[in-house]
Amino acid sequence: VQLVESGGGLVQTGGSLRLSCTASGSTFSILAMGWFRQAPGKAREFVAAIRCYQRGPTYSESVKGRFTISADNSQNTWFLQMDGLQVEDSAVYYCATGPRTSDSRAYCTRSDAYDAWGQGTQVTVSS
Repeated sequence: VQLVESGGGLVQTGGSLRLSCTASGSTFSILAMGWFRQAPGKAREFVAAIRCYQRGPTYSESVKGRFTISADNSQNTWFLQMDGLQVEDSAVYYCATGPRTSDSRAYCTRSDAYDAWGQGTQVTVSS
């Protein structure tokens, strides 16, 4: 599976961006779809996932209520709508896919639940 992200950029505090991730190749193996981010000097962290946690889309506490994950299954594309962006949201954002769903939300927040990753797209929020 190959993943390509788009939609990153520079935005002011309070602004919005919409990230997209499109999968190609062996897309029949895709179930879980997720977004992670990594800021300079920090570990990669979970942001959101869809089609992973069996109870529905799930988010990190830091983005809940501001970010929305969605998917267009027919196009093997998923999105991360980011509203109310803050300086601390600045990071490289990565999309990822995994081969299974889970009844454990914690599982869906782990990097090792995903086996294909995009190259990343930079999001910079200025004050």
